[in-house]
Parts: sequence; C-alpha cells; structure tokens
Amino acid sequence: MRASSDTKMQQVVAYLKAHSVVRPRDMDRLCLPRSYLNRLANQGVIEKIGRGLYQWPEKDLGRFHSLVEVAKQAPRSVVALLSALSFHDLTTQNPSKIWLAIDRKAWRPEISYPPVRFVTMSGEALRAGVESHDIGGVEIKVFTPAKTVADCFKYRNKIGLDVDLEALREGWSGRKFTMDELMRYAEICRVKKVIQPYLESLV
Repeated sequence: MRASSDTKMQQVVAYLKAHSVVRPRDMDRLCLPRSYLNRLANQGVIEKIGRGLYQWPEKDLGRFHSLVEVAKQAPRSVVALLSALSFHDLTTQNPSKIWLAIDRKAWRPEISYPPVRFVTMSGEALRAGVESHDIGGVEIKVFTPAKTVADCFKYRNKIGLDVDLEALREGWSGRKFTMDELMRYAEICRVKKVIQPYLESLV
C-alpha cells in the first residue's frame, strides 16, 4: 500500500514538473488523488500560487506567467485586445489586467488573481483567428495579430485609437499579417469601413 501511495505521489510530481501550473481537477483526469497537491504544498515540495493553483517551484515563465495562470482558471477564454497585442509585441502598452474574450452566454469564472477584464463575443467573432501556444505545458489560446488589430478597432472606445494605430503600424511593418488577412477579420468584426482609411495611409 505504501509503495502504491509513493508511486502516485511520484506521478503527481512528474506531472507538475511537465506542466507549469496545475489545478486539482487535472488530477481527476489522471485518476490521482487531489489531496496529494495540498500535501506536497504543505511539505514545501511545490508552491500554491493561488486558489486551487499549484506549480513546480523552479518554473520560470517570465512575462507569460499571468497568462498561464488565467488559462488554467478560464480554459474557454481567449487572450484578446491589449493582452494579445502585448503577447504579439504590437504595443508599448503594459496592460494592468489580462484581457479575455468569452462567449456572451458563457459562465464568467471568478478570478481573484491575476486581475482580468472580460469582453464578450459570439459566433465567428469568437471562433475566428484563434491560435494555440504551448507555454510550460499549458495551452494558451490567443487571437492572431490580424484578428487582434481588428478587435481593437471594434473596441476602440475601450482601447483608444492611438493604441489601435500603433498596433496597425507595428503589425504591418513587422509583417505580422497581410492586408487580406486584416480585411477578412475587419469584415467579421464589422469595422472594415473604419479601418480602410488608415490602411490606405500604410500602402
């Protein structure tokens, strides 16, 4: 019995080393006891970094650490707007909150930390232009550069036109997207006529 318990504990440790941030429900999928996470945290083997969030102490995810924590707490959300601009290096802004897009009808998870700001989308506006990135063993969903720029123009009253124009210039000069890609997403976001004059100044 002791050997079996030790083996399961080793499996939990191995999983934590492979994945940057772990939640108790991750243990369910592995058929491992959730209580082991708390036990390891109390022993100082792993760190409890938030409500129901644990990590291996030596993991260093740099500037993406907050995105990983949020992705574990809101797995159906997509990193959007200012946070997506920052992810793609399309802005000099340093957002104080993580901007997330969720479905209009979806349950909004309560996240005490890191601070988040939700925007609601639906249909193609939420499904289009989503790419996945593996960061420390955790899947992060982020809108592509072209979709993010289109979204920023759609939410220009929240973001600010100066930020939109900076992202447009940086994306175009950095070849983060083509004109066709941007116009496709602009049409989905219904901002084609808004973006058009600014695009003409770039070409």
